[in-house]
Amino acid sequence: STDLTSTVGYDSIIQHLNDGRKNCKEFEDFLKERAIIEEKYGKELINLSKKKPCGQTELNTLKRSLDVFKQQIDNVGQGHIQLAQTLREEAKKMEDFREKQKLHRKKIELIMEAIHKNRNLQYKKTMEVKQMCCCFLPCGVAAVPLVTHPGSSPPSFSLPHFWQLFLKLAQTKSALEDTDRSYQQSVTTLEKIREEWQNEHIKACEFFETQECERINYFRNALWLHVNQLSLGCVQNDEKYEEIRKSLEMCSIEKDVDFFVNLRKTGSSAPAPVAYENYYNAQRNVTPARSPALVPISR
Repeated sequence: STDLTSTVGYDSIIQHLNDGRKNCKEFEDFLKERAIIEEKYGKELINLSKKKPCGQTELNTLKRSLDVFKQQIDNVGQGHIQLAQTLREEAKKMEDFREKQKLHRKKIELIMEAIHKNRNLQYKKTMEVKQMCCCFLPCGVAAVPLVTHPGSSPPSFSLPHFWQLFLKLAQTKSALEDTDRSYQQSVTTLEKIREEWQNEHIKACEFFETQECERINYFRNALWLHVNQLSLGCVQNDEKYEEIRKSLEMCSIEKDVDFFVNLRKTGSSAPAPVAYENYYNAQRNVTPARSPALVPISR
């Protein structure tokens, strides 16, 4: 700004840096919330795989596939819990980075606040002295008319009054000279402070620009890393699911049926057919036996 005491440009930079810090905080909170979700999801998967029955009476190869299925679901749950921990670590790194930038920037801000205050005070002092010079000169000149216009009557003074005016003029002249010297010194001091402020302002802007580049780079890399972690989690989960698919490929319907038969069989031969026996015709073809003779009983 052309206004020496203005800080509108500096304030705009500080506001932008604070907004950047806020954006980092928002991403940090996002990672923390995602970690809570991942951890809860992982624990629910583990509880599901351990507590919920899933084909517990199956036999042989399909049973092994189901065991692999439940184990891999447990592993997926563990993977989500590990991802939650990773996300918390990344959020902590983002927090440390954000606080580190804040600490470094605070040092520069304190320097700039001090130099702004010194610059404004010196500028105010210089303007006050300048105003005094502007007031002294007309007052001192008007106090004693040293020059008369042609054709005008010379001023008439009594001797004591003349000496009073002369003394006042001398005092005014001396005060004016002192004020002018003070004004020159103030301007010189202000110029030194202005140069110092300008140099510090340039240094601060270069530092802030470096910080902003670092923040954007760190933020971009953090987001890239987060997406890679999610992709890695999907790849790892797919590997676990691939184990389930491999196990299912080993599942044999014929083997499971044969295994059940061998496990539950009661013998190696089937029962013989039941033949029909005609008991009715067999009884008709049989000849009745004769009854024994009756022998009288002697008395």
